[in-house]
Amino acid sequence: MKDKLKRMEDLIEELNKYSYEYYTKDNPSVSDREYDMKYDELLTLEKETGTVYPYSPTLRVGDVVLPEFQKYTHIARLWSLDKAQSFNALEEWHNRNVKFINNYNNLNEEKLPPIKYIVTKKFDGLTVNCTYDNNGILVKAATRGTGEIGEDVTQQVKTIKSIPLKIKNNALIEVHGEAIMTKEAFNEYNKSAAAPLKNLRNGAAGALRNLNVKETARRRLSAFFYDVGYNEGEPFKSYKEMLNFLIEKKFPVDEYMGECSNLEEVKREIEIVRNLRETLSYDIDGAVIVIDDMRTRELMGYTVKFPKWAIAFKFEAEEATTKLLSVEWNVGRSGRVTPTAILQPVELAGATVKRATLNNMDDIQRKGIKIGSNVFVRRSNDVIPEIMGVASERDDQQEIMPPKMCPYCGSELVQDGVHYFCENTLSCKPQLVKSIVHFASREAMNIEGFNEKTAEQLFEKRDIKSITDLYRIKKEDLLDLDKFAEKKAEKLVKAIEKSKNCELSSFIYALGIANVGKKTAKDIVKKFKTLEEVMSCTYEELISIQDIGEIVAKSVLEFFNEDKIINTIQELISVGVTPYYEEDTVKDNPFLGKTVVVTGTLENFSRSEIKEKIESLGAKVSGSVSKKTDFVLAGKNPGSKYDKALELKVEIITEESFYKLLNN
Repeated sequence: MKDKLKRMEDLIEELNKYSYEYYTKDNPSVSDREYDMKYDELLTLEKETGTVYPYSPTLRVGDVVLPEFQKYTHIARLWSLDKAQSFNALEEWHNRNVKFINNYNNLNEEKLPPIKYIVTKKFDGLTVNCTYDNNGILVKAATRGTGEIGEDVTQQVKTIKSIPLKIKNNALIEVHGEAIMTKEAFNEYNKSAAAPLKNLRNGAAGALRNLNVKETARRRLSAFFYDVGYNEGEPFKSYKEMLNFLIEKKFPVDEYMGECSNLEEVKREIEIVRNLRETLSYDIDGAVIVIDDMRTRELMGYTVKFPKWAIAFKFEAEEATTKLLSVEWNVGRSGRVTPTAILQPVELAGATVKRATLNNMDDIQRKGIKIGSNVFVRRSNDVIPEIMGVASERDDQQEIMPPKMCPYCGSELVQDGVHYFCENTLSCKPQLVKSIVHFASREAMNIEGFNEKTAEQLFEKRDIKSITDLYRIKKEDLLDLDKFAEKKAEKLVKAIEKSKNCELSSFIYALGIANVGKKTAKDIVKKFKTLEEVMSCTYEELISIQDIGEIVAKSVLEFFNEDKIINTIQELISVGVTPYYEEDTVKDNPFLGKTVVVTGTLENFSRSEIKEKIESLGAKVSGSVSKKTDFVLAGKNPGSKYDKALELKVEIITEESFYKLLNN
């Protein structure tokens, strides 16, 4: 029995270590199969011994339905944050802080240090307060509630695999974090949900406040920790020291942290966080600015509601509610007829939103959306706003019905799965116009001066019915079109002629294969090198290409299996279109064949630009630091990846040294 219990302890320590590597560090050291074998061994031993330790990973399944929520009184109060929505309000707060420190230092011998702020993201989820006992075991998790009394959600929190069930610490502590739902978990859940979630925050909050803990586990929540609210151990001298403690104890801590010594630096960090917002897989709604020095915090104290030493700078909302007025049906270049919501105008993320995507009828029915409903609208990353769900119903609601005929050409629509299609590819104006415009676009055939207005006129006045017809246009055909004089007509004809000599990847992209963007087109061409090889490729060959999965592979194969597609390509070649491929030659350089990790904010590159640059040098860009990493390129405010590089003695380079290495 003793041996079995010892083996269980060893397995639990191993499995919790693997979970930390997988869910927090994104750097697994074992395969899923190896993890599963050890997990199954632990399950067997738990059944044999009748013992389940409170920090066993088998408790994360959440196979329990609780009768009700129990109230829990926090050891230390959880405070709300004062909010600033303008830099003027932030400046007033900063000036009060400076005044307090100056007044104190004028009256006391033991001086407070110069002001230093730490800026972090403000996560948009649900606050959780986790209590770890003197043995480092998670014994309680609760919601914020009133700040003094919350609800016991220990079983629900244990389903969050990034939260440690046991830490190496011998003092009672309360740790504050934010339970969040990622966009990936949200989308995956909604694929099979009977009642789809409306937004990420409600998804996280609803999961933690669900008495069916198995349902909580299904939502695959994540978490970030940012504060120790109560601590019977060694006190912290600074907030940065506190965050490092959390990292050391293997809590999931966000890698972004800005250090500032004046208001201008704080403003710059807020803009960095605002820009980061667009790239994140989870929601943030602002930045949190706190004074770093703990003694200064203690002396400044609290108002009735807020700590005086912290403030949240709020960003514009990405979600709002408004009324759905009507639905408009549009035809895309593939013939798919899709619904667009016409909304009562609403201000959202700095813009007036009047339209939003509705995806398809299946999506409309699952979300219960009707004309006249008050709906949640979300806008982020400058993409088309989307209706997430119904906020409230009204008496004057009407069901949304799909059209039976094409709203443009009157042809009967055909249903294929959840989508409706107009199969009149020859004379349905939107399909042909959009196909030609895409074909002529800059990243495709790059026909300069060609636009949608021109395509519409060619369709209506010159009976252009195929892409190949573009290459038969003469200058005289353009002269009586609106805004076409001789010089402009001549210029467009030359641009069309010039486009015949094109890169193969541009040609593949121009054809408009479903799910194939410019990068995927480049990846395909790099593998096959000729048009003939691309057209005759196999499923196995396609999925062997990095970043190409089952959906893209099937789209490519189905596309080149269509007779009309093959005929169109042959016609294009017959009129002189000549796609070519040139092998990229990577010159010898210090990054050739190396693995590079990027952390922090760079001055001259966005994340996508630096990734493209590094890959063009023949290097691989990785998202996590390991012993196999050759370089860590560190910008401003590097996070935990920088610390990991120091720990593993990986070479760290700055943006400046990156250029020097290239130039040498």
